[in-house]
Amino acid sequence: SLRSIIHAEEKVIQTQRLLIRQWRATDHETFAEMVADARVMKYFPSTLSRAESDAAIRRYSAHIEQYGYGFYATELRDTGEFIGFIGAMQSRAELPFAPCVDIGWRLKASAWGQGLATEGALAVRDDCFHRCQLSEIVSLTPCLNRPSERVMQKIGMQCAVDRFVHPSLPEGHELAPHVLYRLTRDEWFALGQ
Repeated sequence: SLRSIIHAEEKVIQTQRLLIRQWRATDHETFAEMVADARVMKYFPSTLSRAESDAAIRRYSAHIEQYGYGFYATELRDTGEFIGFIGAMQSRAELPFAPCVDIGWRLKASAWGQGLATEGALAVRDDCFHRCQLSEIVSLTPCLNRPSERVMQKIGMQCAVDRFVHPSLPEGHELAPHVLYRLTRDEWFALGQ
């Protein structure tokens, strides 16, 4: 049984504490503030400008419209506060294991340490395999990003490659070494879904 209530026609996923939904115009400013925060972007090459932030939202929204899933805006159900994104997207990068669907999350600092990324990622994982009928999801992050790697482990993903150099980063960059996790639909089913 699903941990969450999924409203496919609205592309909305609800968990106990989260509403995972399509992007709204009101999200732009808060998201721009979030991705301009050096703490949030610690494991990325740089913070994002407002133009880059708005372009990312357009890309995420278009992906949801095209595929029926994507990096969704995420808010707290109790307060309606926007806290970031959780979702899964077709990978854009020229990765050695592409094509693939990458599950990911990015939350503002005030939302850290409460299990919200794991709660949302579990619901998105289930949606990927149940409603979207995907055969596999992957997740990748710099080797330095232990918090994200722990979320991958908590949602049942297995380490497939413990070190590869991300092709969009220069060799020798501290963030270039990445770890890759995978979960197949059969493995998900074996978890008792």
